[in-house]
Amino acid sequence: MDQQVDLVCGAFSSDPEKARASGSDLFLPVARCYGSFEEMIRSEAALPADQRMDFISIVTPNHVHFPPAKMALEHGFHVLSDKPATFNLEEAKALQALVRKSGLLYGLTHNYTGYPLVKEARHLVASGKLGKIRKVVAEYPQGWLATRLEATGQKQAAWRTDPKRSGAAGCIGDIGTHAENLAEYITGLKIEELAADLTAFVKGRKLDDDGNILLRFKGGAKGVLHASQISVGEENNLNIRVYGELGGLEWHQKEPNTLLLKWPDQPMQVYRTANGYLSDAAKGAGRTPPSHPEGYLEAFANIYKNFANAIRARIEKRKLTKDDPALDYPKIDDGVRGMAFIEAVVMSSQKNAAWTKLDV
Repeated sequence: MDQQVDLVCGAFSSDPEKARASGSDLFLPVARCYGSFEEMIRSEAALPADQRMDFISIVTPNHVHFPPAKMALEHGFHVLSDKPATFNLEEAKALQALVRKSGLLYGLTHNYTGYPLVKEARHLVASGKLGKIRKVVAEYPQGWLATRLEATGQKQAAWRTDPKRSGAAGCIGDIGTHAENLAEYITGLKIEELAADLTAFVKGRKLDDDGNILLRFKGGAKGVLHASQISVGEENNLNIRVYGELGGLEWHQKEPNTLLLKWPDQPMQVYRTANGYLSDAAKGAGRTPPSHPEGYLEAFANIYKNFANAIRARIEKRKLTKDDPALDYPKIDDGVRGMAFIEAVVMSSQKNAAWTKLDV
């Protein structure tokens, strides 16, 4: 979308023949259409430095996140991965140690952090506009798994409800982590402990399809997070509300170009994307004039763009300041926090919603 990244090779299926055929469909040279990620990483590492790939993008089910990430880092390649970072917390911590040891870049596509007005919300909180944060409400309801869709052979439903491929949690691992990450990104606060109640409402389902969680943040703020895949009629209705001592804000993924600010002594303000009154971070994440639809794919692109610019700085041996936009993408520490969140939620629910600290 930004002409910053070229697709140069890939392993596009767990079936070697399909993998190579899919590469040809994407107009890649036959020699760089690989049958497995292992073959791809070994072969690319053997190419001259100016010809090999610069980083890998992992877009697989959860159980196939850690192995290619580990192998890529060990062979000198940066990694950009779908969330959650790994299958479990143990793998996430091992990957964190490997990223630190290698000195390479690792990014995570918590794509909702890429929206312009999410960045504006983060800026407003960090600048003290809302005062000290008191309460955070994050919600992510869906309805697509209200029936046992996985029993029909639907591929996306099948792996997301399978503990061998999804991990310890279903709904919470799939979308609950987005709400958790969004809450921490906007507020700058870290969840310390939680009390969770998970349910698998659909008969025969092995993993949760609904979760309700109380949160305690470091610094004293409190929160409520719920995620659901059995909320009939809901699509991807991610939204967040943040309340401070001086004011509040509200953002909805279904209307991502609008941010609401609320005050005790004046009318509600409506912020819109691509306007000059926004912060540099928000303006830098937009591409179109005001009111033109811009959202999900562009948010992904913002993460890829920043990650690409961070790699480019490495190649050019330029040192980035901590506030450089190129460093504004979710990193391995966010991935570890996401896995710690999942495991704490599952543990808490198994103990009848007992308060449970995150193991980070």
